[in-house]
Amino acid sequence: MADTLPSKVENFQSEIERRSGSRFPAAAPLTVTVGTREISGVTGNLSDRGMYFYLDLAGAVPFSGDFDFLFALPPEMMNSGRYLVRGKARVVRTEDAANQLTGVAAEVLHYSMQREDAVSD
Repeated sequence: MADTLPSKVENFQSEIERRSGSRFPAAAPLTVTVGTREISGVTGNLSDRGMYFYLDLAGAVPFSGDFDFLFALPPEMMNSGRYLVRGKARVVRTEDAANQLTGVAAEVLHYSMQREDAVSD
């Protein structure tokens, strides 16, 4: 008996959850730095070991390998102000997303968080 589409999706989602920790949806502006090139984007979801985000790479050369990132977690996510998150990650895969955006899945290699008001002091 062939799998139905809903059961295939359910099996796929179960497989994904076994591979990674909890993910949290978060739409925050993001800057990715590859060498001297800065690329603007927006986060899609985050975990302590990985992230998925969207970049507008229309007409630009895609990238792979390691990169630096910076984004701010909104106060409503942290319940205590805005936090800046900086770190280094490695591209796991890229895919075409809606509206001519490129979706990027990345493994987070390391990161640090600092309250935004502490940065400006």
